Amino acid sequence: MIRLSTLLRHPLIWPAATLVCLFAVDVAHRSNFLSITLLSGHLFGAPIDILMNAAPLVVVSLGMTLVIATRGIDISVGAVVAIAGAAAAIVLEADPSRVATAFGAALVVGLLAGMWNGLLVAFIGMQPIIATLILMVAGRGVAQLLTGGQIIPIGAPGYLFAGDGYFALVPCDVWIALAVTLVTVLIVNKTALGLFVRSIGVNPVAARLAGLSSQLVVFGTYAFCGVMAAVAGILISSNVRSADGNNAGLLLELDAILAVTLGGTSLAGGRFSLAGTVLGALIIQTLTYTTYSIGVPPEATLVVKAVVVTVVSVVQSPTARALAARQLLRLAGARRPQAPNY
Repeated sequence: MIRLSTLLRHPLIWPAATLVCLFAVDVAHRSNFLSITLLSGHLFGAPIDILMNAAPLVVVSLGMTLVIATRGIDISVGAVVAIAGAAAAIVLEADPSRVATAFGAALVVGLLAGMWNGLLVAFIGMQPIIATLILMVAGRGVAQLLTGGQIIPIGAPGYLFAGDGYFALVPCDVWIALAVTLVTVLIVNKTALGLFVRSIGVNPVAARLAGLSSQLVVFGTYAFCGVMAAVAGILISSNVRSADGNNAGLLLELDAILAVTLGGTSLAGGRFSLAGTVLGALIIQTLTYTTYSIGVPPEATLVVKAVVVTVVSVVQSPTARALAARQLLRLAGARRPQAPNY
């Protein structure tokens, strides 16, 4: 039997509890919130909408997790999303049948962007926030140059299927996010990469003295994060059927960082949880859905979101968790029947 104190110390218990509480609020406001119906050969319902809209955030957050685990940060992922979508749109605008080329162009652009960040951080020695700030500013400008400051419509059916199609009754972007998550988990847990990332995050100097090529690992995490941002760019541009260099992926980097931290990954590096990151992304998307569902005014949505994230972050802190565990154990001990004295 799992002890209560052990359960409360599990890193995923608070993100999971937060998600359940948000679901409970939605169910209380709308009793059929969890209902899923089959219509025109596809599954429809609020849970499906949440999964579909959370897919790009999940993908970006997975890349962000590995970067943060190495004591880094990448605030350029939103700009990379815009660049990837613009690159794909330009290819399709010239020839709508070149869907594979459009996918490849978006992924290559994301890889190059991630490699640029990795070069500045790992080999040049720039601070991660400064290095990625450069691409955050310049990348948005590059995306607008590629699109000419206009919104480029996308009409290629093969490309639109990625973010707007369905497979086995479920939206394709959900399957893509699931596949990316499984591949990332396998890479991290079935290879030495996970150990290398944790070692660098805990003590980069000791890792280097132990013979670990920390520069290559850090470079690889940024390159991976760039590819994940490109995948999100494909999903977003295909879902909205256009490439918008100005607004695509706007502030997505902040949601990704929040998702990673809500999932229990330490900003100090070393400790990370891919499962927690997925839960964090679902929390953010469910919170967005909940605020609109219960009628929160649009101008107050960001304030409510900030308050909830702050409360969850405080609750997840080691001090708060230890205090909650002591209080619950004290209550449990007080309710336990005492043995009679003879």
